[in-house]
Amino acid sequence: MTRVQDGHPPDAHVLDLHLGELKSVFHALDPAPFRERDLDPRAHEYIVEWAREAPAGMPLGLSVRVDLGGSREEAAVLRQAIDEYFHACATSERRQLRQLLRRGRLSLVIGLGFVTVANVIAEFAAGTRFGIIRDSVVIGAWVALWRPIEIFLYDWWPMRATARLYDRIATMTVSIRPAREDPASHGGP
Repeated sequence: MTRVQDGHPPDAHVLDLHLGELKSVFHALDPAPFRERDLDPRAHEYIVEWAREAPAGMPLGLSVRVDLGGSREEAAVLRQAIDEYFHACATSERRQLRQLLRRGRLSLVIGLGFVTVANVIAEFAAGTRFGIIRDSVVIGAWVALWRPIEIFLYDWWPMRATARLYDRIATMTVSIRPAREDPASHGGP
């Protein structure tokens, strides 16, 4: 990680990548054009882990140095590809979150129904010698609420955070430059 300007905001947290070829950042088995292609799983994981560690609220930037290529057109294609890819990841994560919450609501209705039936059975068995059965039914009823409680207290917020992270990555600035600068451009031999 270095701080490079290359069109990034001055306060941006910039990831500096060095690639042999620009195509190495894309998934090799995806036949789609570059701007519609998936990122290589290792590139995805690397970018996401780097962004997780970036300070919150600070804009992100990606500076790519490539041995072969590095034109403005390639930068535009990479920018669009990253934008589309991570927006798709955020959309997918939000879809999974909606499904999880739907499952949580259904599980809660089923669990509350079971608690109600269990309490009726427990009341019926209260005056009899079936105390162990009554206690087992009550314990089972509360266990039936375990999963909905887990969903609503713990499972949803990491998914929401991941979707927000993907949105943040999708909006980062991207620049490409050749790995080796032309010596003539620096006045050198």
